Amino acid sequence: MKLLFFSLFVLTTAFTYWLRHINLAHLNKHGAVVPAGFEDAISQDKLNKTVDYTFATSRLGLWESLFDNLLLVIFLFGGLLARYDAFIATLGGSAIIKAILFFICLSWLQTLLELPFTLYSTFVVEARFGFNTMTLRLWLVDLLKSQAIGAVLTGLLLGVAFALIGWSPLHWWLWVWAFLALFSLFMMFISPYLIEPLFNKFEPVTEPGLAEEIGAMMARAGLQVGSVVQMDASKRSKHSNAYFTGIGKVKRIVLFDTLIKQMSHAEIVAVLAHEIGHWKLGHVRKRLLVAELVALVVSYGAFVALAWSGLPGLLGYTALSLPARLVVLAFIGSLISFPLAPLFSWLSRRDEYGADCFAADITGDPEALATALIKLSAENLSNLHPHPFYAAWYYSHPPVVERLNQLRTLA
Repeated sequence: MKLLFFSLFVLTTAFTYWLRHINLAHLNKHGAVVPAGFEDAISQDKLNKTVDYTFATSRLGLWESLFDNLLLVIFLFGGLLARYDAFIATLGGSAIIKAILFFICLSWLQTLLELPFTLYSTFVVEARFGFNTMTLRLWLVDLLKSQAIGAVLTGLLLGVAFALIGWSPLHWWLWVWAFLALFSLFMMFISPYLIEPLFNKFEPVTEPGLAEEIGAMMARAGLQVGSVVQMDASKRSKHSNAYFTGIGKVKRIVLFDTLIKQMSHAEIVAVLAHEIGHWKLGHVRKRLLVAELVALVVSYGAFVALAWSGLPGLLGYTALSLPARLVVLAFIGSLISFPLAPLFSWLSRRDEYGADCFAADITGDPEALATALIKLSAENLSNLHPHPFYAAWYYSHPPVVERLNQLRTLA
């Protein structure tokens, strides 16, 4: 069985590299052609820069993937998992403490090993293409903050989950699922006000007249949002974006300050209308429901698999602790779920099309969203020529040229 799962891993990994290859080959073939709709927004030099950026980030991603996969093979198939498991067992503390240490130390080790790629991406690739504005000190502070917050949250989640497993050996899958579902909702409430401000400054939109236009659009949509704020994203990067965060009465829309500088009021309002469309059309609610239903099935499947004594033997081990068996199960689960990626990507792209249509309808100006997407793509150096199969497999948003065609059809 070990050979079977190793072969399946190799085939899956080879397939992902083939997808990378055809995507870059497609870009190399068509990258010099300015797509329809971009003639006035992107020069040939800017298009060439976009192609160079895509190749640079893809090359770095490939090397990082090769490195990560090599570590994974050594750790899972080379026997290091059992040695690491035995080392954690020698540490003091209860079984719950050891389980927490098992995953936190593993996470810290992975972060440490991947630091060279993270540093190179931020201070070489992103800097070369004019995106990075982060200092080394800020980068280090962000790293320490994120690791500290991650360790606290991981410790809390694992502590409660393993306590529930010990308390209810036959029904823990249901209790753990319920706890994680409630915790996820709780984080959606508190993250915008307790965690996100630890990294960025949020303030009311300061652009003159923009808040009034946003308010008028939201009134037409019949939606009350806790607030529309701008974030000082420019202190880290020149990339621009907007996102919807929170839930219930604490939901809010966040605009990057870089986006506000790049776009007209009509374009910003159109981008916001798109984000609001996800809420009004029930996409957020449906995604939460689907995610929890999938999590319930996965939780029960984990209960059954972890109770099977033969689970460690699938990767050639005789006996492993519960945390180590979870690692084995997660790896096997990733292989089994890999073919489902195109389905979830398609569902996400369908929602994005729906939100585009909502924005076009509520603003009465499809062209404003079209030009906003053009600016976002041009300023972020997004790949304008993804291979259709690569996009179908990975893209959560439709390729921008397809979105433009739909919006201008609506217009």
